[in-house]
Amino acid sequence: MAKKKAPAIQQRAMYSRMSFLYQAATCMAIIDAGNSESAKSTQTTPPAAADSDAHMEDGHKDDYKVGINHDGNPPPTTQALSRKLLTDLRSVTLKTQIRMNSDIKRTICKYCDTLLVEGQTCTSTVENQSKGGRKPWADLLTIKCHTCSQTRRYPVNAPRQKRRPLRIAEQQNQKATQGATEEAAIINLQPQPQNQETT
Repeated sequence: MAKKKAPAIQQRAMYSRMSFLYQAATCMAIIDAGNSESAKSTQTTPPAAADSDAHMEDGHKDDYKVGINHDGNPPPTTQALSRKLLTDLRSVTLKTQIRMNSDIKRTICKYCDTLLVEGQTCTSTVENQSKGGRKPWADLLTIKCHTCSQTRRYPVNAPRQKRRPLRIAEQQNQKATQGATEEAAIINLQPQPQNQETT
């Protein structure tokens, strides 16, 4: 007798492609954030530090400045490449009808496909719009994208609603068990004929 094999994952290539696109977009966003921080640090260097580079030979000291290409223009941003990769990721999920994990989906801006990195490309706050903030179950996590200035709101303490097919199946199971218990109760309540011996 042969052993039963574990069921194979369908569309394995699409899952690996989605994983690659998300990892590449994350890498590009991190590189862009690192370049912007280093560019800020080079802009704030004092003039004495700039004069200390005068000992460089052949007049190539300008080539070593961070954030400037050889032609004098700033380098193309990798943020645009990151957004393009995330757009491709979204189109792959729509075409193959594969659901993204909600944790991954919340790190991507729905409107401009920017990777949301706390403190760099977005800010997040917890707000409660109930009267006086008295209802703790009304807390909302608000994430604002710096690229498009759009906000998304997510409930913090509310349980997530199940998908519709799962809800329908659960309701049918409840009706079936409820119907079976009612039938059993009716059978128990009906008077049963007693065997009386006549003498």
